[in-house]
Amino acid sequence: MSKPSGFDYGWVVVAAGALMTCVGFGTMLSLAVFLQPISESMGWSRAGVSAAATLDFLCMGIAAFFWGTLSDRYGTRIVVLAGSILLGLGLVAASQAASLWQFQLFFGTLIGIAAGSFYAPMMALASAWIEKNRSLAVALVSAGMGVSPVTIAPTASWLITAYDWRTAMLVIGVAAWALLIPACFLVRPAPATAGPATADTAPDVELTAAQALRTPQFITLAAAHFACCAAHSGPIFHMVSYAMVCGIAPLTAVTVYSVAGVAGVAGLGGRLLLGAAADRIGAKPVLVGGLFVQAMCIATYLAVAQLGEFYALSVVFGLAYGGVMPLYAVLVREFFGARIMGTVFGAVSAFASLGMAFGPWAGGLVFDNFQRYTWLHAGSFAIGLAAVAVALSFPTKRGQSLDLGRAAV
Repeated sequence: MSKPSGFDYGWVVVAAGALMTCVGFGTMLSLAVFLQPISESMGWSRAGVSAAATLDFLCMGIAAFFWGTLSDRYGTRIVVLAGSILLGLGLVAASQAASLWQFQLFFGTLIGIAAGSFYAPMMALASAWIEKNRSLAVALVSAGMGVSPVTIAPTASWLITAYDWRTAMLVIGVAAWALLIPACFLVRPAPATAGPATADTAPDVELTAAQALRTPQFITLAAAHFACCAAHSGPIFHMVSYAMVCGIAPLTAVTVYSVAGVAGVAGLGGRLLLGAAADRIGAKPVLVGGLFVQAMCIATYLAVAQLGEFYALSVVFGLAYGGVMPLYAVLVREFFGARIMGTVFGAVSAFASLGMAFGPWAGGLVFDNFQRYTWLHAGSFAIGLAAVAVALSFPTKRGQSLDLGRAAV
């Protein structure tokens, strides 16, 4: 059956996906705001609290592959519904944790598993619903991640200031249930597209998921996404703490993090801009350029100390890391098609999550040992350059038929 004319319900699915990525990733990344209050209130080290974020990304990475596979097999709605229930449960349980290991278990495991259920399945579903403006659709779903610093983080900061960290986390957990569970019932499977697949909607050779995971395209995309996220996760997670180390007041320091998120909304602008550029000149060169700008921004953190400098750098940094994120999904869809996209993009996202897991833990360890973040930014810059090099080696589309044909043999 072909998609009906007139209003495309796919945009409702895109909106639901944007909400899910905003709340899912926003609650997980809000640990950056909770970091200092929890550490001071409970007497836990920053490395110990930051380890919950590392567990988040590890669990999200492992779970993303399985959630993506389940969404291909059983549909996206049941996957995101299960994730929504787990997300609220993790936040509510973590708010009552009495020891560090309990906090790490609840915040670092349940929330990580839950967050993995939103991104890959909803990106795959959005790309299946929207054909003409596919780059726009995946950019909007991904933009939810960019919106989270200007919604969840300031809310958490205000609640912590008005009450305490436990009350703040409990309220956010209940709010997550109230927002996400109804949104799950807006999720519908995409109707089949009429007519045979075209070069723009399917690869030259249909692959099984196992075959796709052995192709050069998958290996290079997974490695690039890993290095990309390993480079920016530490500077993002410790952005508030670093601004405070530079003498900026706590509530003002949160605005630095939020400005990066505004750029991520401009990452709606940036994502749309890079998405339009990718439609015109190809996703690979745009990805390489965005990764290079990201690496340069990370290096620049070594030289900033004033509030205005933080704001300016956060805008460019947010545009760079926010703009490149949807391009991985575009490349997965371009090379592997819609049929196994949930599985393949879930696997790519799993490697990205492993990269995201490294930065928060490394930043906490660096600060606990040196009382500064210099080595975090220097190391992240080097990893960012590695991401550029890996992306440059991505096999071109011209070799797609040969590479996929070999993988299918």
